Parts: sequence; structure tokens; C-alpha cells
Amino acid sequence: MRVFLLLLVGMAVEIATLVAVGKSVGVLATVGLLILGGIIGSFLLRREGARTMASFSEALRTRRAPHQEVADGVLIAAAGVLIIVPGFVSDVVALFLLFPPTRRLVSRGLARRAEERAATAVLNRQYGRPPTAGGVVVDGAVVEGAVVDVDVQPRPANRPELA
Repeated sequence: MRVFLLLLVGMAVEIATLVAVGKSVGVLATVGLLILGGIIGSFLLRREGARTMASFSEALRTRRAPHQEVADGVLIAAAGVLIIVPGFVSDVVALFLLFPPTRRLVSRGLARRAEERAATAVLNRQYGRPPTAGGVVVDGAVVEGAVVDVDVQPRPANRPELA
């Protein structure tokens, strides 16, 4: 549901931005800016993708874990999808992801969030969920009572055997 809502809001923002830019500079200039953004984005996408692939290969060659390179690759792929989507907001976000310093910031933030979620998952697995997580705590009266232990009848020893 969150993803659907995010996509819906994103589409509305893109359309509103396109209409505002179209009213301000004209339809032809708006289309030209969209095409220019796509060209610049595809150039940066190709360059940063090749750079990330080279650093990934270097990390494997030196037997170093390519954590940052994999994260860069995922963010560059996300930028590629955003470049394809027509609109100014998606182009700005894609360029933000293609620019190495800002991509590192996003990568660190995502890694920190993943570590927090993993730590929470481990604690939940070891000690159980907190009482209010995922449910409702109902306060009510405690009924005092005694436990009645009912003995189960023992099975007869001379049961017929199944063939």
C-alpha cells in the first residue's frame, strides 16, 4: 500500500511540475528540457555505471568485499529507471543518485537503516516481539481461579496388534 501511495503521489507531483514548467516556459521548451535531461542523464548513467563496474572488478581482483560497489550499482540502476520516467522531479532525483558524493550519502543512510532493521529483527527473533508490536494490548479484569488437572485414562496394555 505504501508503494502504491508513493507512486500515486510521485505521479501527481510530476504532472504538477510539468504543467507549471509548461505554463512558465512554454510547451516546446518543456519538451526540450525533458529531452535534454534524458540525454544528460543517460550520459552520466553510462559513465557512472562503467566506473562502478571497474571498481567492482578491482574489488574482486584484490579480494575485497565489494559492499560499496554493489550499493552504487543498485542506486545507479534506480537512477536509470528514474531517468526513463518523463518528468523533472524524477530527473533531479536520478541526477542526485548519479552524482558520486550524494550517492555515497544515500548509500550510507540506506546501510544504516538496514543495520537498524537487521538488529531489530535479531532481537525480535531472540526475545520475542515487544508487547505492543503488531497487535493490541487489551487491559481487562483478572479472573482468579484454580487449575483443574484432569488425568487421561491410561491405554490398555492388551491392545490388538495391527498387521
